[in-house]
Amino acid sequence: MMLKARSRSTLFLGSVLLAVGSVACSALPIVKEAGAGQDWTSYGGDSRELHYSPLSEISDKNINDLGLVWSYDIDAHDAYTTPLEVGGVLYFAAGMSVLQALDARTGKELWTYDPDVASQPEAKVRARAGWAVRGIAYADGKVFVATREGRLIAVDAKTGKPVWSVQTLDQAPNGYITGMPFIAGDNVVIGFGGADYDATRGYVTAYNIRTGKKAWRFFTVPGNPADGFEDDAMEMAAKTWTGEWWKYGGGGTVWNAMAYDAKYDRIYLGTGNGLPWNEKIRSPGGGDNLFLASIVALDAKTGKYVWHYQTNPGVTWDFNDAMDIELTQLDIGGKKRDVLLHAPKNGFYYVIDRATGKLISAEKFGPVNWADKIDLETGRPIENPDARYPDGKPFLMFPFPYGAHGVQAMSHSLQTGLTYIPVMEGGRWHVDPANIAQWKMNPGMMINAGLGAVPPDLKTPPAKGKIVAWDPVTQKEVWSQPEPDMFGGGILSTGGNLVFQGQVSGEFVAYTADKGAKIWAFDAQNGILGAPISYMVDGKQYITVIASFRSSYPSNPKWDYRQQRRRVLTFALGGKAKLPAAQFAEGEILDDPTFKIDPAKAAIGGAVYNGSCIVCHGAGMMAGGAAPDLRESAVPLDAASFRAVVHDGALMSRGMGAFGNLSDEQLEGLRHYIRQRARATMPAKETK
Repeated sequence: MMLKARSRSTLFLGSVLLAVGSVACSALPIVKEAGAGQDWTSYGGDSRELHYSPLSEISDKNINDLGLVWSYDIDAHDAYTTPLEVGGVLYFAAGMSVLQALDARTGKELWTYDPDVASQPEAKVRARAGWAVRGIAYADGKVFVATREGRLIAVDAKTGKPVWSVQTLDQAPNGYITGMPFIAGDNVVIGFGGADYDATRGYVTAYNIRTGKKAWRFFTVPGNPADGFEDDAMEMAAKTWTGEWWKYGGGGTVWNAMAYDAKYDRIYLGTGNGLPWNEKIRSPGGGDNLFLASIVALDAKTGKYVWHYQTNPGVTWDFNDAMDIELTQLDIGGKKRDVLLHAPKNGFYYVIDRATGKLISAEKFGPVNWADKIDLETGRPIENPDARYPDGKPFLMFPFPYGAHGVQAMSHSLQTGLTYIPVMEGGRWHVDPANIAQWKMNPGMMINAGLGAVPPDLKTPPAKGKIVAWDPVTQKEVWSQPEPDMFGGGILSTGGNLVFQGQVSGEFVAYTADKGAKIWAFDAQNGILGAPISYMVDGKQYITVIASFRSSYPSNPKWDYRQQRRRVLTFALGGKAKLPAAQFAEGEILDDPTFKIDPAKAAIGGAVYNGSCIVCHGAGMMAGGAAPDLRESAVPLDAASFRAVVHDGALMSRGMGAFGNLSDEQLEGLRHYIRQRARATMPAKETK
């Protein structure tokens, strides 16, 4: 029996599907005891968010028998997501937050719910249009999904029909949501992003899982002191800021990582960078700028502040703490400690006491030059003064803004005691703008970093990636393996002494968790960034991952936006299914010989492109799978079509936002810049 609940036509059919075993439609899925490993009920498996499964039916001893059981093609512009599985049903969201349920045994669609984001007026002014959601949540027989323009929607897990919906961005007109909700007791908690684009003040909001009624809201940075403070925590935080920071919003958005600690009934938030990045502009007199770049512990019932630990006081880079927050116990000095494990962008691996928020240890897990070490007495970094790029002096900083560890999930194994991290090794030049005193916000454009143009003679070494197995007790690397690109997919470890990861090469691979030997690979025919999950249905262990790739830079191989086959892939022992033969055609750069490029107009377009379009359409207009390669698109060749798509949002349903703030001059400039880049990168014609 197939159930369908669609809020609009099926034109945008399968934005997100995930599989789970057949389940009787008359009974809700039953969540197994936390830690049992039967189901995967939260982004990281359960509330500990470890991305670890204790299941061991699939092991390093029999993995050669692991094969594809079924696949499901996703009709969406992006499917960078981690699914859930409950009671034999697989749930996931893709594209414009389209939620789907599949039978985990067969991949058969059970229902689809489309929140129709494209028709929402607010969606036209939200940035990050082309990005899908990274995950969803489950509790009380409901699946929770957030939409880009700010709705949090509870959907009946059995029928796919909406139960309640709330607008969470009522105090964040410039925000958007790409992250996942987190369950914290009786509440579901959601944050948002947007602190790179426009004046944005971060906060998180908790809603009752049954009714959708707001339980509490916690702001992560203080507002204008003249308006008063919401609570004592904001009054305390305001003392660490200077200047008129509130005019910039401050930043500190919680756009990805959280974790619920059932033992202490707390929720931990990972807060974002400041707006702008450059503290000399945002808070010109210095200061720690709480609670930017911090882990903040709140009472899950009331939202009241409990403690915080700030990884980067006075952060002046794109460092943040949006990376995984994972909860476990470690034996440290002969004593069991409740700890929080965290490896954020800045390149240090932190072990923090969950009870007190006190730092236990911190060491570098990748190339880092912004700080020498972390002082364990104060918890503060011993910074390299040059890293704040003083007096107009450029600084090549490691890690770069993508981070030593980005948003792709790490995994902590309760079997080996090791944490497996997709590490990136890359640097970026930082320098103040030429006239820092005259710097102004560019609302709605990417990115308001407050940085200057890098002198053209300064070169940056190529970035690379690896997977690292890290011992959190000794704070040392145990093993590592190089990855084929600087980006590596999210990671799953299991009780079968296995570590699974999707890679940019298009392979879905498995390593031995203890030694790091690569012992299995599957050709997924696409790059993979999302994290795999594992679960058991009818006594059989399954592994599921979603194959989908996007980047701001071209990968090798190139995963073309239009030709990608975004799929749910599910594996089990004895699986014999095969994927259809892959068919990829070489893209062709288009041109109109009658189009005369005006260099002045192209310069205007280049500024717009590098400020707004680059994240999706690629550096140097070399697309990396997040959006079409504009050099190969016919749309920019026609002014009316280009305006309809870029300015008016004609392709909103496929993830292309509406940039109504662009002037006619800027739109025309973009067309000239696209043609300029197309001709500059067009292959030379062969001569006879």
